[in-house]
Amino acid sequence: MAKDEPPSVSRDLEVLRRKLCLLLDSFQSNAKVVAFMKSPVGRYLDRHPFLALTVLMFVTMSAIPVGFFLLIVVLTALGALMGAILLEGLIISVCGLSLLCILCGLGFVSLAMSGIAMISYVVVSCLMNYWFSPRPLTQQHANTNCQLAMKSADFEGLYQE
Repeated sequence: MAKDEPPSVSRDLEVLRRKLCLLLDSFQSNAKVVAFMKSPVGRYLDRHPFLALTVLMFVTMSAIPVGFFLLIVVLTALGALMGAILLEGLIISVCGLSLLCILCGLGFVSLAMSGIAMISYVVVSCLMNYWFSPRPLTQQHANTNCQLAMKSADFEGLYQE
């Protein structure tokens, strides 16, 4: 597959890989990241990458519903200052239950998305390693010639019958 692509594509991929490696190195050498990774929670998440990805997706997806909930709480608290205490309790209860339902749904969605992301990562990395692995050219040509000889022998056997 690597032979079919122009050399500029593989060179561009190599440059992109170097840039991503530099970005990851700068991120991992950050003092706050190093301090977090030395904590017990950081070590636990380092040993369990699927859980770390799930937590990351859940936190990012739940930011908007939690923000809306806090906005409603503040608005109803302002309403309570004006005298609508019963209405405030009802609104906060209904919004709390709906937030609970939304966060449970987001939990399931984040599990599914992180599972899909992990499977995609494994498949793509295996394919990239297979396609762009350095193989000796003599071995490739020898295997190709051997396979062609085997295929022609199979076809000759079919035509002789």
